Amino acid sequence: MARDIKDLFKDQVVSNERMPENHQVRFLEKLDKALPQQPKPNRFLGLKIAASITVLLGLTFGLFKFFNGGAENTVPVQVAHTKPIETKTLGDISPGLKKVEDYYLASINLELSKMTYTDETKELVDSYLEQIDALDKAYQNLFLEFTEEGPSELTINALIDNLKMRLNLLYRLKGQLKDLKSAETKKDALQQHI
Repeated sequence: MARDIKDLFKDQVVSNERMPENHQVRFLEKLDKALPQQPKPNRFLGLKIAASITVLLGLTFGLFKFFNGGAENTVPVQVAHTKPIETKTLGDISPGLKKVEDYYLASINLELSKMTYTDETKELVDSYLEQIDALDKAYQNLFLEFTEEGPSELTINALIDNLKMRLNLLYRLKGQLKDLKSAETKKDALQQHI
């Protein structure tokens, strides 16, 4: 049953006739008569009008209150005049002071990160950390004074001395922990020999 497609076209006669010139126009007219276009009813026309009126009334009322009636119901507010606090750092004064501050803060953070303790040394470490925390709070108060009143030699020296004290406390703690560890090592060595 399978036939070659070329054979099918050989059997068909192809005409070279052209369609009449008004064929397309006549076809469209007949189509319009058979399927007339009905205008679509605009179901939301009423809602659109109502929404437009509502927006217009709202804007009018808002503008009226803004320009005329808004000042009648307001209560005057008293504003306290304060000097804005502009935070400063030691680096704002000089690059050398910034280097000093950065050095001490980095050293303190490094020593704190290296800190390890056991249950036996926890009490000692906690007492040092409480002292360092108190120094940190004092540093924050000094820094607030530095920011509010401006830089002074006394404040700058106090800030740097505070950083030095914190670092020295950490070095002392590190030394005491090292001494305790070496004492425990010696004690363990003596117990092994006995």
